[in-house]
Amino acid sequence: MFIAHLPAGYLTARGAERCGAKHPLLMAACLLGSIAPDFDLLYFYLVDSCHHHSYCIHWPVVWLGLLLLSLLWLLWHRGGVAIPAVAFSASGLLHIALDGVVGDIQLFAPWSNEYYALATVPALHKPWWLNFFLHWSMGLELLICAAAIYLFIKNLRRKS
Repeated sequence: MFIAHLPAGYLTARGAERCGAKHPLLMAACLLGSIAPDFDLLYFYLVDSCHHHSYCIHWPVVWLGLLLLSLLWLLWHRGGVAIPAVAFSASGLLHIALDGVVGDIQLFAPWSNEYYALATVPALHKPWWLNFFLHWSMGLELLICAAAIYLFIKNLRRKS
């Protein structure tokens, strides 16, 4: 995914609000969580050059663990900061799921270093990113973006 992570975070926040979740930090937590796994790109570009999906911040088990811990925290405290913690973790896990559409992820890391993806983007064009923009998965990204824009505009009109 190139452009849909942040819009997916927005959709997650709107969905959580529709289900009754309320907290002033809910939207911020969803948006931050939706891009948090890509914070490893800073390390990738500044220090190391191995595939950034190989860092532990892109392991599904990390986000599942964070989600489980935050859900337990929510059950224990019945609200408060646990609500944005659940939202952050859920959005991070969604990021990993979206990456798994065409971006290889280590689904079973740290127990296996094998990469998995639902589909493969063939290397037909140069520059490399053009392959992704001309692949069917870009339609999925555009659909996510369109849904987020639609809900954003609908929410603006409702408030005014």
